[in-house]
Amino acid sequence: MRPGSVLLSQTQIRTRVRQLGRSITHHYRGKSPLFLGVMNGALFFLADLLRAVDLDTEVSCVRLASYAGKQSSGIVNGLDALGDSFAGRHVLIVDDILDTGRTLSALTRHLKKLGATDVKICVLLEKRRKHEIPVKADWVGFKIADEFVVGYGLDYDGRYRGLKKIRVLEKPTK
Repeated sequence: MRPGSVLLSQTQIRTRVRQLGRSITHHYRGKSPLFLGVMNGALFFLADLLRAVDLDTEVSCVRLASYAGKQSSGIVNGLDALGDSFAGRHVLIVDDILDTGRTLSALTRHLKKLGATDVKICVLLEKRRKHEIPVKADWVGFKIADEFVVGYGLDYDGRYRGLKKIRVLEKPTK
């Protein structure tokens, strides 16, 4: 499998991240939210979003996994590594994509269990499909078709994260 057609250009991504940054800045004005990046996919998005907000923020990251190749395993691994520094905090989860809903649902529940005052979600991409677990993102960069995409942090088995554009992963031809 290899990257195919361009879905989102660098300019489209940059423009939308700035818009999200302004909206998030407005929402959290007067607060010091904790931005929690879901690694490794949100790496580039988190960095660019942090530069686009005008807030006193704290940043943390968690490495969660539920995918192997193009399929969700249905199990979210890594929640136990979060620790307990979320009590009384306004937490903004920053993730690359809302697909099945499993990861973001499990993470939101876990943060609330750890005592977070408020948990919001910002995703770069949301697939236009019914999520297996109902989750609503508070900020969405782009809604996309139910296709497997790579680039700008999104990967296929660890490959293609560094692409500057978001591309649809081509299906192998026979």
